Amino acid sequence: MADVTAIILTKDEERNIERCLKSVEGFATRRVVVDSGSMDRTVELAAACGAEVLVHPFENYATQFNWGVEAADVHTTWVLRLDADECFPEELCRRLEGLLAEHAADDVNGFLMESNFYFLGRLIRHGGPKKRKIMIYRAGRGAIENRRMDEHTVVDGGRVIDVGMRFDHYDFKDLDSWIAKLNWYATREMQDYIEYEEGLNARQSGDWVGDRRLNATRRKKFGFYYHLPMFWRCWMLSVYNYIFRLGFLDGREGLVYNYLFHRWYRTLVDAKIFEYHKDPKPFAPTGALGRADVEAARRKIGA
Repeated sequence: MADVTAIILTKDEERNIERCLKSVEGFATRRVVVDSGSMDRTVELAAACGAEVLVHPFENYATQFNWGVEAADVHTTWVLRLDADECFPEELCRRLEGLLAEHAADDVNGFLMESNFYFLGRLIRHGGPKKRKIMIYRAGRGAIENRRMDEHTVVDGGRVIDVGMRFDHYDFKDLDSWIAKLNWYATREMQDYIEYEEGLNARQSGDWVGDRRLNATRRKKFGFYYHLPMFWRCWMLSVYNYIFRLGFLDGREGLVYNYLFHRWYRTLVDAKIFEYHKDPKPFAPTGALGRADVEAARRKIGA
């Protein structure tokens, strides 16, 4: 077992939480679920799996996760960021145990992984997301950046290692839940863009996440994609992923995913940007987390 505390954020995740928790049962020293008011059996199932359960109102992902680390009084060497619809195969757990022990006392502060993404029960191999992110960081040396969408882990110096193995991202919820989530995401994506557009968040497209490929993806998003014509760019993105990234090879599941995510979701984001420009309504600003905030997070947990 590795010296890791897993932090899992939940809200109505009864279909996913058992699989998630059991996948790291023999790997993480502690498993902490931070629930934001589930109305289903999420809390009950998490407790039955032996997880510690904390309850806290949800503001945004970064605030919730960073609160969870502090409230859990983490004293393990490492912190694992895990979503309820994600799980670790046994081979990945064994690989990580060796890596975490090997780098327990050196300058490695983070571990990168990509996902196997399943949609409607099928592994999307071509036109889907890789969900590349820093999944594990050294306690006191990292935090989640404070933004509304695509929140990444920021590490305070040191090296970040690519593990070279994939975790599974498999949501057992139905399309109704997924589409409702996309609508919620679209609002937050719009707000992120408006803050960038109005100069309220200069780091939205910055070079500081800790991985050059993550930084490059963000630069493309804000430096290229959003400079393309509104409403046309989502169509072009859909064609690029379905044709040039061979998304058509993922069958009907790939077709549905491509249309709903690359075409419909991105059109919805543009529509919300368009609506905001016609009728601006204030929303609470959220500045990106900087190095000073990482230091504040370190002080809070006594690192």
